[in-house]
Amino acid sequence: MPRHRHLAIVQAGGQGSRMGVLTARRAKPALPFAGNYSLVDFPLSNLRNTGIDDVWLCLQYQADTLHDAVANGRPWDLDRTIGGLRLVFPQQEGLGKDENDDGFATGNADQLFRIRDDIASANPDVIVVMSADHVYAFDYDEAIAAHLDADAECTTVTTKTTLEEAAAHATVTANKSGKVTDFAYKPDKASTPVIATEVFVYRPDVLLEALDELERKLSKDQPEGDTGLGDFGEHLIPWFVKRGKTIAYPMPGYWMDVGRPEVYFQAHRDLIEGKVDVFDADWPIVTSQTPRPPAVISNGRGIEQSWISGGCRIEGVVRRSVLGPGVVVEKGATVTDSIIFADTVVRSGAKVSYSIVDSGVTIGENASVGGRATEQPVPTEQITLVGEDATITKGAKVRRGQQVDPSSRVLAD
Repeated sequence: MPRHRHLAIVQAGGQGSRMGVLTARRAKPALPFAGNYSLVDFPLSNLRNTGIDDVWLCLQYQADTLHDAVANGRPWDLDRTIGGLRLVFPQQEGLGKDENDDGFATGNADQLFRIRDDIASANPDVIVVMSADHVYAFDYDEAIAAHLDADAECTTVTTKTTLEEAAAHATVTANKSGKVTDFAYKPDKASTPVIATEVFVYRPDVLLEALDELERKLSKDQPEGDTGLGDFGEHLIPWFVKRGKTIAYPMPGYWMDVGRPEVYFQAHRDLIEGKVDVFDADWPIVTSQTPRPPAVISNGRGIEQSWISGGCRIEGVVRRSVLGPGVVVEKGATVTDSIIFADTVVRSGAKVSYSIVDSGVTIGENASVGGRATEQPVPTEQITLVGEDATITKGAKVRRGQQVDPSSRVLAD
């Protein structure tokens, strides 16, 4: 029997502006997770474990940070002559653009339109499209098999969340046979907790038909160079749903879109509490990060419910926190309910709480960063964000919910 050719398109181009100072110098999929990993590691590892080895990674904002993070696909066995990992950079899509067109897509559906000729030339049997900033473990073959068995034109992989959180996503309603009967993109009020995980399986010829038809219809009312396609939920998936051959496939296990500080923070709390079931020796999450020596913990009684990465040196107190590689917590310092990125130093007497601190930050002696949250789950406005290479000087205070720009200095009053 001939083997179907599966093409995976990993969309990693978003700016991630909602993550504030944490994405000022990096693409959102390059953000660390669980200390040792980057977000882009999850889709690439899922593809590796599934056995899909023809992968296009679409880059855009701060593309160099992702280029470095994926190391030409080597960690996932995608550095090969035929197939393997292909990096897709921003490109003008040829609609008679003016000199201001930088090739940047205005959404993930628009991005697919811009590479439609490449898709047609590749001539795959099945296309799997996914975002690069979600935490999950999933065998894409399960969704592909369901897609082919149903002779579907589009399959949306789904999960369940709270009704409140569902309103920030695309909600999906399906009948007993799995056929999608309603799709609402970021509704004002969600009527179902079932949402799209932004993993889609497409029949290639119908996807290309959809992109061309929608562009002809929508671009007429847009500024020159804008297709009007925007994100997948605005026009593309509704187009498929109206045709009546879109199905839903539920993803088992944990899934989280970590594109906002409050959900990024919550996902790490879930990790600490043992709710994140994505790390399995039989389904490894692989990373390109360089291994560090084992952590050195001088105050074993000071560590409580925390994830400590290699290369850390802990002499102070760490509670309910995740520390990236090479973090130093000096004697007398306290880190509570926080996420600290690689190579940050917390000096003696400093206190960090309910904060996300980027890499290379120095928090001086007796400085204070963040403050105890008064709501659960913790909202963004109560999480302190400190940008890369910032310096919080001795005795300085960074209030709860404040953002500190990369490479800036915060002085004591």
